[in-house]
Amino acid sequence: MRPIFFLLFVCTAALGCGGSEPQGGQAAAGAGGGRGAFPAMGVKTITLAPKSIPQTSEFVGTIKSLRSTNIQPQVDGFVRQIMVKAGDRVRAGQPLVQIDPEKQQATVSVTQSQRASREADLEFARQQLARMQKLFDAGAVSRADLEQAETTVKTAQAQLEAVNSQIRENEVQLQYYRVTAPAEGIVGDIEVRQGDRVTPQTLITTIDAPEGLEAYINVPLERAAGLRPGLTVELLDASGNVITSNPITFIAPRADDATQSILVKATLRTRPPGIRVQQYVRARIVWSNEPAISIPVVAVNRISGQFFVFVAEEGRGGLVAHQKPVTVGDLIGDSYIVRSGVKEGEKVIVSNIQKLQEGVPVKPEA
Repeated sequence: MRPIFFLLFVCTAALGCGGSEPQGGQAAAGAGGGRGAFPAMGVKTITLAPKSIPQTSEFVGTIKSLRSTNIQPQVDGFVRQIMVKAGDRVRAGQPLVQIDPEKQQATVSVTQSQRASREADLEFARQQLARMQKLFDAGAVSRADLEQAETTVKTAQAQLEAVNSQIRENEVQLQYYRVTAPAEGIVGDIEVRQGDRVTPQTLITTIDAPEGLEAYINVPLERAAGLRPGLTVELLDASGNVITSNPITFIAPRADDATQSILVKATLRTRPPGIRVQQYVRARIVWSNEPAISIPVVAVNRISGQFFVFVAEEGRGGLVAHQKPVTVGDLIGDSYIVRSGVKEGEKVIVSNIQKLQEGVPVKPEA
C-alpha cells in the first residue's frame, strides 16, 4: 500500500508542476503583451525656453486734463440759446451760451435816457454860468451868485459822469449774458439745457486744453512696491490693442485711505483718437520685460486649486507622461508665466492632456 501511495503522490506532484508551467508562461505573455496593449499616444510637445515676456497688470484709468476750465455764468438768468455741443473745439472768445439779456438791456436803456437828461442839465448850467459871468462883469450880481452858478455846473457835470459810469457798468454787465470761451480748447459735457435758470454757481460746461492730458490710475497697495517713475503705461482700446504708451510721471507719496490704493499718473505725449477727458480707459502697467518661462493655457490642468502639467520624460521603454505640479503667475496672451515646477529644456505636452495618465507612453508628433 505504501508504494502505491508514494507513486500517486509523485504523479500528482508531477501533474501539478506540469500544470503550473503554462500558467506562468501565460502570465509572462500577458505582462509582455501589456505594453503592446497600450501603444504610445501621439502628443504635441514644446521645449521650455526663457523668452522676453512683459510682466504686466491691467487697471482702470481715468483721463484728466492738465488745463481744464470750469465755465460758470457771472449773472442770473434763463438760458436762451446754446451755441456749441460737447466735443466741439472752440477758440478764445467764441460764444458758448446766450442768457436772456432783456432785463439788463432795459436797465441800459433807462440809464441812457438818464444821460440825456443829465446832458441837458449840464448844458443849461453852463448857459447860466455864462450869463452870470456877464452880469458879474457888469457889476449887476455879486461874486456869491457867480460862484453858485459855477457850483451848479460842476454838480451837473458830476451827475453826468456818474450816469456815464453807470451806463458803462450796465453795458459790461450786459456782455456777461453771452458766455464765451476764456481760452482755446474742447468743450466738455454741457450741464444745462435751453430754458434752464442759471446763477453764478451753476456749472455750464468745461473747456479742456487739446493737449496736456494725464491718465490717473489707482494701483492696489499689494502692487505698489513695484511702482517707480518711468514704468510704461499702455492704454488699450476695447479690443485690447495699445493706442498709446507713456511713462509714469507721478506716484502719490500717500495711499488713499478709502480705496487702499496709490495714485499713479502718466502724462500723455499725444492725444489718442477718441479719447475724452473724464473717460474711463483700460490701462496696463508693464512691470518688467525680462526673460521668463511660459506655458500655454491648453497645457495646464487645475485640480482642487493646484495647477498641473504633463511632461514627456524618458522611461524604461521610451517617453512617458509625468504629471508635475506648477505654480503660475500672470496670464499673458494665451500663456501663463511659470513661477516654479518646471525648468528650461523640459518637454511639456500641449495636446490630449485630458486623456493622459501618469506613466502612459507617449510619442511626440511634429
